[in-house]
Amino acid sequence: MQSTEPPEDIPVAMRDTPVKPQAPSPYRLVWVVSGAIGAIALTILSVTLWILSHPPSPSPGANAGETPVAGSSGAIADPNTDPNTNPNTNPNTDPLDPSSTSAETPDSSDPTTLLGHRPYAEAPPETLVPVLADGSLKLREAAARAWFALEEDAQKAGVSLMVLSAFRSHADQEYLFFEVKRQRGQDATTRAEVSAPPGYSEHHTGYALDIGDSSSPETYLNPDFENTAAFRWLKDNASFYGFELSFPPDNEQGISYEPWHWRFVGDQDSLETFYREDVAVPTVSPTP
Repeated sequence: MQSTEPPEDIPVAMRDTPVKPQAPSPYRLVWVVSGAIGAIALTILSVTLWILSHPPSPSPGANAGETPVAGSSGAIADPNTDPNTNPNTNPNTDPLDPSSTSAETPDSSDPTTLLGHRPYAEAPPETLVPVLADGSLKLREAAARAWFALEEDAQKAGVSLMVLSAFRSHADQEYLFFEVKRQRGQDATTRAEVSAPPGYSEHHTGYALDIGDSSSPETYLNPDFENTAAFRWLKDNASFYGFELSFPPDNEQGISYEPWHWRFVGDQDSLETFYREDVAVPTVSPTP
């Protein structure tokens, strides 16, 4: 009788019923991928926060909180640069404050002047009236009226005044500056001390005139005029008629003292002509 026991020579592994392997769960795969992405994101976030909390140290010598300023050429200016070695840096001004100005005193390089003289346009011919009987000398009408009143009152006081020069054209001034300069062998700076270049004379305005004492003709256009009775009377009374001395001693323009040179500032137009500094000189064609 045969035994029902399985043969002992058959390996146990071969006797066991094979088990069908299970397919991996899709949910488990999702969790694995999500975990990996989360770990990467956390790493990036940690690195970013570390960088933000550890800014780079300032360069040696830089002041804390100081921000480099871009120069006009686009390059970044080194805040430690010595202003004395940087030709584009003015130690007297703040480059970030447009209201700051240099402490330097303006000099003759001022673009609004020429050799110390300010520019003036010629008075329109129709605004001029004669102040001598022959019509050779003229002033603006307001200045002429004031002159006639001044002259009359001076005469009553026993002072005889004479108009030596009044309105001058560009051509007149060109002769007085360049031709006389040539005849006397003067340089431009020396000539400008007593005569303005053309385009820069107060006489162009029709408000300026040169005055003399007819009883002392030797003092005409001469500093000695200040010693005459005429000058003393003008000094005491000219302002009552709207006139003032143009170039007193030590005047700010650096022009030689001219006791004979007076100007009318008795109305709005004349006052603005000589004292208003923020207005462009109107263009008037020179008299031929």
